[in-house]
Amino acid sequence: MKRPTIADIARRAGVSKGAVSYALNGQPGVSETTRRRILAIAEEIGFSPSSAARALSGATASAVGLALCRPARTLGVEPFFMELISGVEAELSARSYALTLQVVADPDAELAVYRRWWGERRVDGVLLCDLRVDDRRVAELDRLQLPAVIIGGPDRTGALAGVWSDEAAALTETMEYLVALGHTRIARVGGLPELLHTRVRTDAFLAVRARLGLHETVTVPSDYTGEDGARATRRLLSSTHRPTAVIYDNDVMAIAGLSVAQEMGLTVPGDLSVVAWDDSPLCRLVHPPLTALSRDIPGYGAHAARLLLEAVAGARVTAFQDETAHLTPRGSTAPPRIGRARSAGGPTSLG
Repeated sequence: MKRPTIADIARRAGVSKGAVSYALNGQPGVSETTRRRILAIAEEIGFSPSSAARALSGATASAVGLALCRPARTLGVEPFFMELISGVEAELSARSYALTLQVVADPDAELAVYRRWWGERRVDGVLLCDLRVDDRRVAELDRLQLPAVIIGGPDRTGALAGVWSDEAAALTETMEYLVALGHTRIARVGGLPELLHTRVRTDAFLAVRARLGLHETVTVPSDYTGEDGARATRRLLSSTHRPTAVIYDNDVMAIAGLSVAQEMGLTVPGDLSVVAWDDSPLCRLVHPPLTALSRDIPGYGAHAARLLLEAVAGARVTAFQDETAHLTPRGSTAPPRIGRARSAGGPTSLG
């Protein structure tokens, strides 16, 4: 079947092509009764104006974009993104907006996607994920005058608004909880070092370490995958002064770490306590169920989408602080078995 055209709508409605154009673009020139009839016919035959026609007419795309600079397989294994996107979609669909999602290989490709989307009027605005320590995207989106909302912050967002939560407070609560249980050898398997939220968590980890005098704590980077989380866990648990508790920067790595501990003959939580960042159903399905940092991730996505649609509509938007992730203790954390832990000593060289 050929793509429906304005001529098809005009013929069925018994009006001129100019009248159809006025009706579709919300311009005066036709009666309200005629406008409704034209719009109904357009919907019935599946008419969609081309991106070129939208660019010429100044019509909106009724879509927002999300470009993710992550391996495509990340979307299939990390619940965080699927929950985030579900929240974004719920808010957008209620406003008759669509989400345009694209996975890109590197930051240069991501910037090229934004320029193309905006130049072709494919989107009315974008959501920006994974804010980096030195992020070129912020200045470029401001230069393009492309409406954008950052999922992250509140620092280094330039003139753009962001939806953010207090990562440092959540990390601090987790560390203090583990110390209250009696743990002094605490490790963290962190995320990608170039991401700003990883830096914030690392700085908070080091601040608690200094404040509480925890000389046997260490943090190691990873790429968020189960494979890398498992490798990091084996290194930590094979070290001379193995930790008695490990905090993971996502649930996938925490589950991989739990498997490695059991593979090495350690019991959880007797020999090792495990904490996952960003609770998910996976954390409750394993044995023992994982202690996790919980928050409403779909709500987080919905708040970001709502803020972006306000910016698209021309409103002046400001940063929005979402709820701080809170600790949900489950069966994977307990006081350490001091007698079975290896002897204490200086910090390992893994950091």
